[in-house]
Amino acid sequence: MPRVDLYRNVHMGQRERLFALAVDVGAADIAQPDCAERIAEGCLAMTRELREHADHEDAYIHPLLREKAAEAAEAMDAEHLRLDAALTAFDERARRLPKTPADSLPEARHGLYLAVNELISAYLAHLHAEETVAMPALWQACSDAELAAVFGAFKASRTPEESLADLRRMLPSLPPADRAAIVRATLAAVPDDEAGATLAALSTTLGPRPRSRLYEDLGVPEQVLRTVEPPTAAEPYGSGTDR
Repeated sequence: MPRVDLYRNVHMGQRERLFALAVDVGAADIAQPDCAERIAEGCLAMTRELREHADHEDAYIHPLLREKAAEAAEAMDAEHLRLDAALTAFDERARRLPKTPADSLPEARHGLYLAVNELISAYLAHLHAEETVAMPALWQACSDAELAAVFGAFKASRTPEESLADLRRMLPSLPPADRAAIVRATLAAVPDDEAGATLAALSTTLGPRPRSRLYEDLGVPEQVLRTVEPPTAAEPYGSGTDR
């Protein structure tokens, strides 16, 4: 039976949105009104999310890591310091884009595109370290009950709206079986009269094929639940992909 993994699913969602951000910045029609502002805000929204994620790890995972695997904890602390500096430098570059003169915008946009990919390269290495150093160290030192307690403490700290946003960011990047299992557990935890709206809200970040597959896996008639209007929420990068 698979062990509790504190990193896998959320990291898959982060990878997808980072790649989508790179494509968006690279393909943007920078001559269009407000395009530079939109690109800059997309970049800053992504770094806000990455910082929030690092804060969650510091609050919920790293205390256990320091207790059970001090060497791995030191490596992860150093990783977070390195990434914080990279995020700060990237934010400064993104904020400069809307202030760039019009005739210099194409080159500035491409420079930001290169910076996005440089950040992605650094962040992918960080994710790999967490998944191949920190998580194996925790598996070796901790029981699944201890790891599940970390998940439970984090989930308890989130409001219903935050939990919904967390899942909407993550679900498009997951394979069908994992996606269905997470949604099934989520629906089991809400009152029956809220299940339809919750499922509709969760599935709006999925493209047509994965959304149909989700309803099929859950054994729910999709056309019925499509009549439920989901709550309005900002769509994350990478949402609505048709896989």
